[in-house]
Amino acid sequence: MTALGAVVRSLAATIGNVRLVGRILIPAAFVSLPPLDAYVGPGAGFAFVGSLFSLLAAFATGAVAILALPFRVLLRSLRGSQGYKKAKIRKLIFLGLDGLEPELVDKFLAAGKLPNLARLRDLGRYARLRTTFPALSPVAWATFATGTNPGKHNLFDFLNRNLRTYLPELSSSSVRQPSRVLTLGRWRLPLSKPVVELRRKSRPFWSLLGDEMVGSTILRVPITFPPEPFQGRLLSAMCTPDLLGTQGSFQLFTTEPKTAQFEEAGVCHRLVSDGETLKGEVRGPANSVRGDAAELRIPFCLSVDRDASRARLAIGGKELELEPDRFTPWVRLTFRAGLGIKLTGLAQFRLVAVSPHVRLYLSPIAIDPERPALPVSHPPFYAPYLAKLLGDFSTLGLAEDTWALNERVLDEDSFLEQADQLCVEREAMLESALQRTKRGVVACVFDTPDRVQHMFFRYLEPGHPAHAANGDSFDRYADSIEDLYVRMDGIVGRTMRHVDDETVLFVLSDHGFKSFQRGVNLNAWLTQEGYLATKSDGKDPGYLRAIDWSRTRAYSFGLAGIYLNLRGRESCGQVEPADAEPLRVEIAKKLTGLRDPERDETAVNCAYPKGSVYSGPYTRSAPDVVVGYSPGYRCSWGVALGKVAGPLFEDNTKAWSGDHCVDPPLVPGVVFCNRGFEADDPGIEDMAPTALRLFGLEPPPHMDGRDVEVRLSQA
Repeated sequence: MTALGAVVRSLAATIGNVRLVGRILIPAAFVSLPPLDAYVGPGAGFAFVGSLFSLLAAFATGAVAILALPFRVLLRSLRGSQGYKKAKIRKLIFLGLDGLEPELVDKFLAAGKLPNLARLRDLGRYARLRTTFPALSPVAWATFATGTNPGKHNLFDFLNRNLRTYLPELSSSSVRQPSRVLTLGRWRLPLSKPVVELRRKSRPFWSLLGDEMVGSTILRVPITFPPEPFQGRLLSAMCTPDLLGTQGSFQLFTTEPKTAQFEEAGVCHRLVSDGETLKGEVRGPANSVRGDAAELRIPFCLSVDRDASRARLAIGGKELELEPDRFTPWVRLTFRAGLGIKLTGLAQFRLVAVSPHVRLYLSPIAIDPERPALPVSHPPFYAPYLAKLLGDFSTLGLAEDTWALNERVLDEDSFLEQADQLCVEREAMLESALQRTKRGVVACVFDTPDRVQHMFFRYLEPGHPAHAANGDSFDRYADSIEDLYVRMDGIVGRTMRHVDDETVLFVLSDHGFKSFQRGVNLNAWLTQEGYLATKSDGKDPGYLRAIDWSRTRAYSFGLAGIYLNLRGRESCGQVEPADAEPLRVEIAKKLTGLRDPERDETAVNCAYPKGSVYSGPYTRSAPDVVVGYSPGYRCSWGVALGKVAGPLFEDNTKAWSGDHCVDPPLVPGVVFCNRGFEADDPGIEDMAPTALRLFGLEPPPHMDGRDVEVRLSQA
């Protein structure tokens, strides 16, 4: 059995079963949307990799690296010296603070709250940083990496629509199942490997630098899953799935007689009394090596002391003391599929309540960095190395559980505690990289500003419609965003300790932030204007299923804008290609300046035909009209998932109360540098060519960005 187990474990490494699954979840900016009935994404059905195989692969790779070390050192010394021969600097640091808002930065700078950013400004330069169309994190950070507009890197939103079925697909990556599978009774053994594909096109600047033996350490820069090989180290970020193959699904266990049905990305399970204890089961991924693909589970027992508001959790041969309203340390969860096959993930429990009913929260189960079931780093042993060096950490691309806060499963204190812990993990990685980097590039992105502002922006506005719905304690959290900016300033200060006369430091955000008070149902508007027709049954299950495609010329889903139902592109296309551009211009012109009569405000500041904002070989996949909302507005939650029904305008009452899906010129990011630079109107696309030039390389002709011309003579 041991030999058979070893064989099956090795075979299990190639299993990747992609299928339509119920309740699979969606990416960051969709955080408070209903679960999808069908969604294809990386890990759906899960690329099942045995943990033993992962360890063996990591150790084998490490062993080869050690054996080859003398030769690599010699080669690197010969080539490396040539790689840096034309370099103008020794070290370049990019510190990304996702979503830092210029108006708030200016306010806190003036109040003396951000001394390190003020020092950086005084040493060099502070400016607004143009963002992308649309101003979404995956789009903007892909532009940061490649130096190109979205028409050349193929990222326009978190989701793409399948042009045959009109169903959503994750825009950044995909997993395709093995083409050959051997069936032995109830077991399905793959004879070929799954394909885990990064859909972002164009090469990132760190890969181009690596060609010239200039090394880079890239930490949690979005849209790096799966990791691409290059001369350096990388830990993936946004859109890295959890162990279930979703973009982050929490579990709630409760003694309540009727389990909750969440609109968000979570599942509620019953705790069953067994005398003195409560019993439950943690749900894991489907068992892809069995024909029935049964859900893997881990049983647990919970002993509750209601008088002390404490509990003891027994799971997987371990016992944990649960204190009220405190997260446990990372718990390693092992799912056993049979024949010695197992895979592991990391999660945290939190005892939410013991009376009148017990409520136990389990965070999304992250891929175990020590035994990764999908590739999360390059080289493969880099994630295990970081885990051994720094301790366990979350690999999930969207680890701050905004879903759970929107559903009131977690409260604000819980969310801030979770966000703080994840920030601490990230800073330890950055500090380790900076200590070990004498020359080359270090790039690290912190998600914390983006996540906290999404959920706490309402505390900047006493009149936000979310307050009444959430029972907000305004005084308690009024300073939460200011505290966040002060926290980020501290990270800037600690990063500056690693800056010398031969180092250039950029601190930047990919976009700014605005209030989100009102939602706009673009599909309702398209119906009103005669561009979209619905089926006669009156049902609207979402994801464009209510649309009559034979009578529809335009539709909307996701966050980026409007798509034409184009003949020769969509399977049921009605718009002739020759009529496409005039129709784009017509819709954009009508939509620009759209008024919200209830508030007597402009909801859409400007709408753009795609030809006016994109160029390149992938514009076919772009939204045909990019919608630039006014501050305070965004597409409604329903239309983001392809719903048609509902009012044209509605209040946003969710905790998710801030956003950046507004007209891009109105929501720029920021850029600070320890040196001055010449560019008057820098854009995020300028960072990649600037990095190449600083190391003496010419940017490739396809790059849209321009070198900002850092003044290196400045002390």
